[in-house]
Amino acid sequence: MKTILLHPSYFPSIEQMAAVAQADKVVFEVEDNYQKQTYRNRAYIAHSNGRLLLNIPIKHTGKRRKTKDVVVENDFPWQEQHWKSLQSAYRTSPFFEYYEDDLEPLFTETVGNLMEHNLKIFNLLCELIGIDVEISKTISFEKNPDLTDLRILVDAKRKTDFKAEEYTQVHQANHPFLPNLSVLDLLFNEGANTLNYLERNAIRYQ
Repeated sequence: MKTILLHPSYFPSIEQMAAVAQADKVVFEVEDNYQKQTYRNRAYIAHSNGRLLLNIPIKHTGKRRKTKDVVVENDFPWQEQHWKSLQSAYRTSPFFEYYEDDLEPLFTETVGNLMEHNLKIFNLLCELIGIDVEISKTISFEKNPDLTDLRILVDAKRKTDFKAEEYTQVHQANHPFLPNLSVLDLLFNEGANTLNYLERNAIRYQ
């Protein structure tokens, strides 16, 4: 059984979802300390001008805290902004309308806890893509766990050697192919072929 350890992320990258699609079990790290500039609260999509960052604002306390305790800052209408950005970016993509009704509640229902929201997103994505994988959570933080540790995939600044094949992106006439965006980009452009794509584009395990 192939078991991988991951951080819950906001609309995970294609690399992370490829790892999920090729695994038998996913263990989510829920006992870590929160770190900035990671996919915990950000995702990248393809827009007409290139990569566009979707960032969830969080409430700052000035103290170190666990990711599972991080609360979203809703004084700023980030959900409305993110949904409008997705609509603007993908309304002309082949499959946006097919998934639109399933995704919209994630941007209209109030969000409190960041990790709970990310796990909710993950479960919905697995359902829409057709990924069947066993899921569990950590009960303590381990620096050197006895399983395939892919927690590094949450680092948004990391340079990846993940070389997935290109697919047709909706804005490709405006700029070159943009690799390893949020899996939403793949889903809106490839639809039911998303699972096959994720399964055949192998990732290099650590």
